[in-house]
Amino acid sequence: MVGVVLALLGIGITPAPAATTASITVATALQRQDGSVATVEGYVVGQPTATTTVVRSNFPNDYALALADSASQTNTASMVYVQIPSAFRAQYGLQTNPGLLGQKIAVTGTLTAYFSHPGLKDGTAFTGGSGGGGGGGSDPGDYYANAEGKTGAALKSALHTIISNQTKLSYDQVWNALKDTDQDPANTNNVILLYSGRSQSKSTNGGDPNDWNREHVWAKSHGDFGTATGPGTDVHHLRPEDVSVNAARGNLDFDNGGTTVSECPGCAADGDSFSPRAAVRGDVARMILYMAVRYEGGDGWPNLEPNNSVNNGSAPYHGKLTVLKAWSAADPPDTFEKRRNQVIYDNWQHNRNPFIDHPDWVNSIWP
Repeated sequence: MVGVVLALLGIGITPAPAATTASITVATALQRQDGSVATVEGYVVGQPTATTTVVRSNFPNDYALALADSASQTNTASMVYVQIPSAFRAQYGLQTNPGLLGQKIAVTGTLTAYFSHPGLKDGTAFTGGSGGGGGGGSDPGDYYANAEGKTGAALKSALHTIISNQTKLSYDQVWNALKDTDQDPANTNNVILLYSGRSQSKSTNGGDPNDWNREHVWAKSHGDFGTATGPGTDVHHLRPEDVSVNAARGNLDFDNGGTTVSECPGCAADGDSFSPRAAVRGDVARMILYMAVRYEGGDGWPNLEPNNSVNNGSAPYHGKLTVLKAWSAADPPDTFEKRRNQVIYDNWQHNRNPFIDHPDWVNSIWP
């Protein structure tokens, strides 16, 4: 009645605002396992398959995912396990949509245990992410958020901070990592050798002639870091290669020209430089530039930098920068290189090579 009278008098009534439910963090969801309904916002960090197991590749189905407050989180105690109802599996299941890994999404559901772990079940809404396919090798969600809008030295500094958040491997672990990262897509029993391009059995790693071994693309003598955990074991620049071809490359800088290298079609070398086959020249350039951004001298290792010289010897420099930039432009990232970057991120070091995700950043940092 009061409302009718006020309306007749021409006095408007402002309706009460509709109730809204703000999203909560994963940390809050972990504490609030009380059967209430909430919208949880976080990064997709894998698929739970058991109480303390979350896988980041080879997803068995589309039934579940794990969320965390950081895209690089690997501790299951800091994750909430999300049940994916059948209506959302085609868009948000990780087997169908592996490219969702690292992306930020929001899920509305009931805060209750799943896999005997703090969870979110009976979801009624899933939003965010790209959904609908994708696949590995893409820039994952907000991984590079702190580098956005930056150029030059500021961009290099921001990327250094981002990619330095990594899991470090031992030199022995590198063997198994390379069997995963450089797997031949046409034969899962083999790896592809970087310079020679040969597909060879994973089991033939070693030091005998025609075995494959661990090639340091940034030659380990350029800064004298050896094979100790750190730059000497960073699989972003370690690749499988034929023992004799690895020896032929030695610690040479990279440049055009030279004579043919035995067992390495398309490769050339002279007294001060090595040139790989055309199909991987861009890969080589982006590995060298990754190392220059990752290792800046602040963690006990030398400050690695590209320069425009050859014959760098034991100095922490690698060349030839003008040639490497040209190689990167002429040979952009292909499917193999993108997959490799993703596998390193998913399974081994949990960091990325920014120049595979954003080749344009090469000229921004080194104009």
